[in-house]
Amino acid sequence: MKVDLSAITSVAPFLLSGLLFTVQITVVGVAGGIVFGSLLAVARLSNNRLLSTFATTYINLMRSIPLIMVIFWVFFLVPWAIGWLTNGGRPVAVGASLTIYVTFVLFEAAYYAEIVRAGFRSISAGQYSACEALGLSKFHAYVYILFPQAIRNVLPILLTQTIILFQDTSLVYVISATDLLGAATKIAQRDGSLVEMYLTVGVIYFLFCYTASQLVKRLQGRLAYGAR
Repeated sequence: MKVDLSAITSVAPFLLSGLLFTVQITVVGVAGGIVFGSLLAVARLSNNRLLSTFATTYINLMRSIPLIMVIFWVFFLVPWAIGWLTNGGRPVAVGASLTIYVTFVLFEAAYYAEIVRAGFRSISAGQYSACEALGLSKFHAYVYILFPQAIRNVLPILLTQTIILFQDTSLVYVISATDLLGAATKIAQRDGSLVEMYLTVGVIYFLFCYTASQLVKRLQGRLAYGAR
C-alpha cells in the first residue's frame, strides 16, 4: 500500500494552522476568562448589592444560553450596535477572529467565575479575619492572600473547564473561521475526503483532551496528597 506523500504535505500545514488557531482561542479564552471571571466572582461575593446583582445576572445569563448563540450575537448584532452608537448607521466590521476572542472571554468568564467563587468559599473564615487583622485592603487581601489559595483549591476544576473550552472552539466553524475543524472541513470539501478528515480531527481532539485529562487527574492526586 503506497502512501501519497504529496497529499499529506498539502494537508498537514493547513491542519496545523487550524490547530494553532484553536490553541490561540483556548489560551485567550482561558486567560481572559479567568481574569474577568475572578472579577465577577469577587463582585458576586461583594456586600454591594448592585455589584452582586450585576455579577449574578451576568453569570446566570451566560450559563443559560448556548455558546453558539453568543457567537452569533457578537458576530451579527454587535457590529450593528456599534454602528448605531457611533451614529454611523452602518454595521462596523468586527471580523471573525476578534468576534471569537471576545465571545470566548465573555462566555467562559461566567463558568470560571463560579469556579473561582467556589475556591474563595473553600478558604477558611480565619484567613479573611487574618487579612482584616493585618489591616490589608480588600484589593491586597484578594491579590496576595485569598486568590492564590482559591486558585490552588480549584485548579483541577479550572483545568477541566479549559479542556471543555478547547472542545468548544470547534463551534467557531459556523462563522467560517479556520480553526482545526474549519480547516478539516475546507480540505474535505476540496478533496472529497469527509470521512478521512473528520476521523483525523477526531483523533487529534481525542489525543489532546485525553492527555490533558490524565495530567489533570495526576495533578488532582498530588494536590490531595499535599493537603494531608
